[in-house]
Amino acid sequence: MQAHDHGVMKLWRQSLLLVVFAFPCWASSVDITTTSLPDGVVHTTYLAVIQASGGDTPYKWTFPSGALPDGVKAKISRNTTWLTLTGTPTAAATYSFAVKVSGRGGKASEVSYKVVVQATAKHVVELSWNASTSDNIDGYNVYRGPDRTTWIRVNPSLVGSTVYSDSSVADRTTYYYATTAVDIYGRESHKSAPIEVTIR
Repeated sequence: MQAHDHGVMKLWRQSLLLVVFAFPCWASSVDITTTSLPDGVVHTTYLAVIQASGGDTPYKWTFPSGALPDGVKAKISRNTTWLTLTGTPTAAATYSFAVKVSGRGGKASEVSYKVVVQATAKHVVELSWNASTSDNIDGYNVYRGPDRTTWIRVNPSLVGSTVYSDSSVADRTTYYYATTAVDIYGRESHKSAPIEVTIR
């Protein structure tokens, strides 16, 4: 048995009304997150990083006032989210300057810094570490940085022992240190876990 519907079939078509609401796009704020910079020593490699976040990249970095220490230059990172200050200070003095970062949407942040460059270092950091368990180690490298990610090598040549004295540190500054092992083929290991040292 089959049932048939002999009624009149009605086709319904539904129309959709698309309503688009447009809202103004407000650029989020950009902020410099680095509040202070390390001090330096004359004729000693200087390294500092100024970081920013928020807003829309690429950022634009400027120096509205003051001047960097003599011998130190600024370099913008590839993604423009940080500014590296590096070089070798040539004159002992107190340097004050302002750094400004602007996001693509027009938002900006400005922070003032003071860097004291000493004529000579007054402290020595004595470092020691465990020897590598490999039997083909040629020596070690010692790295120092203002944070846990940015590094410069402080030893002019490979360190043959597991101790090193860093006599190029500035007062009132925090440093991070890490070491690597280098084998007889020149291959370098990953950096050790960093340690933090604060000079008073």
